Amino acid sequence: MTDVLLAFLAIIYVVSVIFLTIFISNFAALLLIYFITRRRSPQRPEVPDEELLSVTIQLPIYNEAHVVDRLIDACMSQDYPRDKFFVQILDDSTDETTDVVKAKIAEWNAKGFDNIELVRRPDRKGYKAGALAYGLSLVNTDCTAIFDADFIPPKDFLRRTMPFFNTDENLGLIQTRWDHLNLDYNWLTRLQALSIDGHFAIEQVARNRGRLPMSMNGTGGIWRVKTIQDAGGWSSSTLTEDLDLSYRALMRGWDFLYLVDVPVPGELPPQLQAYKMQQARWATGSTECLIKHAVPLIKSNRFSPAKKFMGLMHLSQYLVQPFILLVFLLTPILILGDMFEKLPDLRVVGVFGIIPPLVITIAQMELYRDWWQRLLYFPAQFIVGAAIVLSNTIAVFKAFHKPNIEREFKRTPKFRIGGGQAQNWVTSRYALKIDATTFGELVLAVYALFGFIVALDRLPVLAPYMLTYAISFAVFALWNIWQNWQMTRQQQQLIAQAKK
Repeated sequence: MTDVLLAFLAIIYVVSVIFLTIFISNFAALLLIYFITRRRSPQRPEVPDEELLSVTIQLPIYNEAHVVDRLIDACMSQDYPRDKFFVQILDDSTDETTDVVKAKIAEWNAKGFDNIELVRRPDRKGYKAGALAYGLSLVNTDCTAIFDADFIPPKDFLRRTMPFFNTDENLGLIQTRWDHLNLDYNWLTRLQALSIDGHFAIEQVARNRGRLPMSMNGTGGIWRVKTIQDAGGWSSSTLTEDLDLSYRALMRGWDFLYLVDVPVPGELPPQLQAYKMQQARWATGSTECLIKHAVPLIKSNRFSPAKKFMGLMHLSQYLVQPFILLVFLLTPILILGDMFEKLPDLRVVGVFGIIPPLVITIAQMELYRDWWQRLLYFPAQFIVGAAIVLSNTIAVFKAFHKPNIEREFKRTPKFRIGGGQAQNWVTSRYALKIDATTFGELVLAVYALFGFIVALDRLPVLAPYMLTYAISFAVFALWNIWQNWQMTRQQQQLIAQAKK
């Protein structure tokens, strides 16, 4: 390898490390804002029933036979004036889910409730965004609340959220905190909870109370209908329709409110492949939103330069994945080329690495009394967070291929794991088979092991870094292969039993 090429790769390495450092620094800013504002919880106003705004609870579903019945029951059981809330089931299903929905509607109609309707579209154009837009055209209420099929809103959800709209006509969105139905199901659900809690207990609090750009999280949120209409309506031009609409609404001057003390439990994917697909969809969608909204955000007169920077970092949350992968891939090459001794001293950058774990730790301390027990799963969270970089990087690159086109929305399968009447996801027809990235992860595990051996010989200080990736990629891929084998074996057994 020529000296010129090595020098070029070294420059790419340094630029990547600097970008990652800048990105991580935004979490330091969020932590600072959080500690300054953590005691400023908004107080729910007292609003008489007759003055409460009306709301339609929209339930966009697609083949959710395992969970849709409990979702409908939770929404229909809301403690809210019956003439001011309605349930709209936006069903694009192609299986028996629709029959389950019809049976549930009949059940509630028999109890004297007529504030529920089933909406079926002629086609599935626009996927979730298209369903929400179609349903919105039929809405006559002031607001719309949105829940994905795997969430169970508590009975007092509307009581604890809707009054805030009465006191601020410029309030366009209320987002609530995700909680977990199946935290203890397996290691995967445990480690996902750590990441989600960090986002909802620290990041969203800081963004909202620091008046930084923030977004809806797809479910557990309530929109003022006027806000959606003023922002241009739902769009399927990205895979994260919630993030897209949020930034369009922010640019139009609407305010958002985040309520960390209103938890809405949802199901965490218990299958690694389902988790990978969910993350990939978010990675593509958020990067599409970065492409779409970066320039309008920079040009916006609403936010200061510092807040614009935080907004760009928010939109870049998955763009960092290719840079993480690049740093990993370049490390063994630069070690072999004896380039690290020629690079500027980057050890100070390592200090920033403590910030993301600090966010997770503080979130657990804020939310749970047994926080130290929950943090025992952090090593597993670190392994998955490191190894999923390949899948997410591929997803990010997809966003740059023909941006602003409608892509297939692959919904995360739900299995009714948690919340009562648990089902074994392994036998569900919604379970997913592994994809080609799993074998790519095995290749990267071998490459990382090679890098570890090289580092031991030439630059031992980087040996732990390479060994960590070797373990992460290997464990991640083998875990996914094992789950796939487990699923295939049990489903074959069920088929064999059915034939007897």
